[in-house]
Amino acid sequence: MTVQEKIQKFDDQKAEAFANRYVGALSEAAMILMSSMGHRTRLFDVLANNPGVTSQELADLTSCRERYVREWLGVMVTSRVVDYDPRGKCYSLPAEHAAFLTRAASPNNMAVTSQFIGVAASVEDEMLVRFESGEGLHYDHFNRFHEVMAEDSSQLVVANLENGILPVVPGLREKLVLGINVADVACGAGRAMMKLAETFPNSTFTGFDLCAGAFAPTMAEAKEKGLDNLFFVAQDLGTVESIGSFELITAFDAVHDQKAPLAFLEMIKASLSADGVYLMQDIGGSRDLENNIENPFAPLLFTISSMHCTPISIGQGGPGLGAMWGVETAQEYLAKSGFETVETHRLEHDPINAYFVARA
Repeated sequence: MTVQEKIQKFDDQKAEAFANRYVGALSEAAMILMSSMGHRTRLFDVLANNPGVTSQELADLTSCRERYVREWLGVMVTSRVVDYDPRGKCYSLPAEHAAFLTRAASPNNMAVTSQFIGVAASVEDEMLVRFESGEGLHYDHFNRFHEVMAEDSSQLVVANLENGILPVVPGLREKLVLGINVADVACGAGRAMMKLAETFPNSTFTGFDLCAGAFAPTMAEAKEKGLDNLFFVAQDLGTVESIGSFELITAFDAVHDQKAPLAFLEMIKASLSADGVYLMQDIGGSRDLENNIENPFAPLLFTISSMHCTPISIGQGGPGLGAMWGVETAQEYLAKSGFETVETHRLEHDPINAYFVARA
């Protein structure tokens, strides 16, 4: 094809549509970054409860500086998130928007999820180096990963444990009431274990994680609450063949990050009692790229995978499966690790993840 033919085939309308889309995307990205700021400063929460405030009044209510609050409000107003009355120079957060942006809206608070953009951006310089070297990252490269992950997990997992997640295993709740031994591997902040320990006092719960700092705040809170059925262990799970014997083992959004995912699953199987069950939540994408194109969460999930999940695995000497390793790969790994039966569930409250029930 000649240069002239290429010029003639150039679709001006397609180019203009893409340019316009990109302008919109840049503004939307700015809104997401500033939504994280609005969440962390509690500006959304206070604005929802105080409609018609000025920027100075909002600043006073949140102990923030008015000049910065006013600029933040500029982003929110021009993004059509916050309403503005120019006559009184007053601001309001519509109830329909507050339903997705405030702590009172949890587990539907999308401002929580907006924090992942800042977490990913914080390692951009590190990842530029690794795109050339092929090396990985370590958890200490991230300032807020455990904090943000714990808050996000509280919405998707902790808030839905009793009514959404546990019911995928028939009879499990009854066993927990009577009393069984439960382990959560790669537990992170351990909020799920604390919720279960409070709900089922006859059962014993142990969270295992490589990073003691991740679960330290929860361990301290559990001590204050007098929870004598909750324990945490700092353990490199890649160095052991078994962690004991448990009737239930859980793993929430953890397996794809591991140094040796297959060996990790084999360790879990070896740690189950004879009639034990493994309950695993992981990203519900597909390993085949074409199957993810219509998934509205796919760009976000691939970004988190690129900037965290994949380099964290590689940094441990792992295969770098990434968050989008796919339901297909997860099912294959569970079968290869020796589980006889594997069920895959999609839950109404969670459009992002898949839930697997595996038995030896």
